[in-house]
Amino acid sequence: MPSYDLLLPFFVATTIFACIPGPGMFYAAAQTIARGRRAGWLSALGLHIGGYAHILAAALGLAVLLAAVPVLYTVLKFAGAAYLIWLGVKLFTSQRPIVTSRMAIETKSHRRAIWESITVEVLNPKTALFYLAFLPQFTDMSASLPIWGQILILGTIVNFMFSGTDAACVLLSEKMTKLLVTSESANRLTHRIGGGIVVALGVNLAASRQ
Repeated sequence: MPSYDLLLPFFVATTIFACIPGPGMFYAAAQTIARGRRAGWLSALGLHIGGYAHILAAALGLAVLLAAVPVLYTVLKFAGAAYLIWLGVKLFTSQRPIVTSRMAIETKSHRRAIWESITVEVLNPKTALFYLAFLPQFTDMSASLPIWGQILILGTIVNFMFSGTDAACVLLSEKMTKLLVTSESANRLTHRIGGGIVVALGVNLAASRQ
């Protein structure tokens, strides 16, 4: 593994990045607001699982393709943006009541929430480029573990730290949602807030230059 001189700045930098509000936080918060606590937790889990696709891509050098082939990056970016906007519109127009207690949710909804979040994460090329640019800085050529192995371990640590802040957003959003679901009109409002956030994330991804 890298030396202490590399690991210390790695943890400091990762903590700073984890605390900066990003798409993952907003997406998990939006799902919690629009669909309830369990959907928020499942979304955070899906984002975490999807993060490993980018870590593997960075470790195997596949993420270099996104940096080297602008067309591939653009296609992936707009696919991700379109998917986010579609999900946001669905949330915005949803009439389902928000689940804030431990009420049973059908297994199909569980799978859908996780797979939607995995897809959102995998289709975000900015995350792939982040791992590609960030992780190699903290690898050590003289370490006994190969570079790809170091990237996998460091990436896993980053993923867990990022998921920690996503979880915090779910908890905070749940508390806010409990204050809003006191009536049918408030229930509609939470769906529109959540859907609006997800649509905004999609528009922001589409408009971003890098």
